[in-house]
Amino acid sequence: MTTTFSSALPNVRSPRDVRLDFFRGLAMLIIFVAHMPGNSWFNFIPARFGFSSAAELFVFCSGLASSFAFGRVFRKSGWLAGTRRILFRIWQVYWAHIGLALVLMTLSALASQLTGTHYTDHLMLGWFFANVGAGLVKLMTLNFTPAFLDILPMYIVLLVMVPGMMALAAISRWLPVVVSFALWLAVQVLGINLPGGQEPGMTWFFNPFAWQLVFFTGFGFGMGWLPAPPVRMGLLFWFAVLVVLASVPVNFWAFTDNVPALAQLHDLLVPDMGKTNLVAPLYLHFLATAYVALVLVAGVKDRLAEVRPVILIGQQALATFMASIVFAWGFGVVLDVIGRNGLTTAIANLAGFTALFTVALIARAYKSRENQSAARPAGAAVAAPAE
Repeated sequence: MTTTFSSALPNVRSPRDVRLDFFRGLAMLIIFVAHMPGNSWFNFIPARFGFSSAAELFVFCSGLASSFAFGRVFRKSGWLAGTRRILFRIWQVYWAHIGLALVLMTLSALASQLTGTHYTDHLMLGWFFANVGAGLVKLMTLNFTPAFLDILPMYIVLLVMVPGMMALAAISRWLPVVVSFALWLAVQVLGINLPGGQEPGMTWFFNPFAWQLVFFTGFGFGMGWLPAPPVRMGLLFWFAVLVVLASVPVNFWAFTDNVPALAQLHDLLVPDMGKTNLVAPLYLHFLATAYVALVLVAGVKDRLAEVRPVILIGQQALATFMASIVFAWGFGVVLDVIGRNGLTTAIANLAGFTALFTVALIARAYKSRENQSAARPAGAAVAAPAE
């Protein structure tokens, strides 16, 4: 059965190149900027100039990276082995999310005590602290998420979908593509979502049944389910450029704050639940932006490896994502205390970037030591340290 399943799957593409780590690292830096409260740099991140944001980039890259990390296991070792790997990753991400939530809530409570500012209100923790017993149950079952902590629960649900999609791909490589689009379409028509958020009655901010379209687009490219477009400045490139440029006046605050019609057009294209349900303009804008970026970096692809800090941050995405949320919140508290101006804001942002790079270095060193221990033959003698 393993052989039959494996041979039915399309070949996985060659190992990921440096562009994946570069863009994931870039997404981590943008996420840090976007999550620091009162950060004036937020007004100039890419999301202010178009419909899509670093969230789409992060989810797409996660799908692509997952195809490399898990696709080969399904291909070479069969469905059960691949599913075991997925379940182990879900276990890791789940506890990473729980730990991150507890750290952020503790940090907010401590900052509230030290400064007198109700930071717990900023994270919408009022219901949780008023109903700790029920809140803990909802936290552990992903029915409660503090503000800013919506991505990892969504990622868990997306990973849960992978074995099913791989089973469909064993029948036809187009089946998971069709099912993914149909599920996204069902969200747009029926509004299906999961219960969650910061208090009862709310739903998940990132609807996993909609955002799986971005994830499995990346996964599909990595697995070869979707044909990759030619990376060149042809007609498709210039059409994508037109889409990107046309979205700027409808999104950039310098236009929408001064031309009410543009703000109204934006609200029409991306309504209140548009981000939650990944409406078409977000998805199409991301695809256009990603394609333009890929074509533009094609000529310097080999030199991207020289941007070592960004590459390293992208290689340790889970650790740096968690750190970005904590550091962003912590530096936001510091800025509240010392005051915000151009200099203090710049120092906070640059210090945050440096902190993320440091976390990436530590995570790489830890993984390297872990891999060396795993590679050591069983029963091998270990030299005693000199005393």
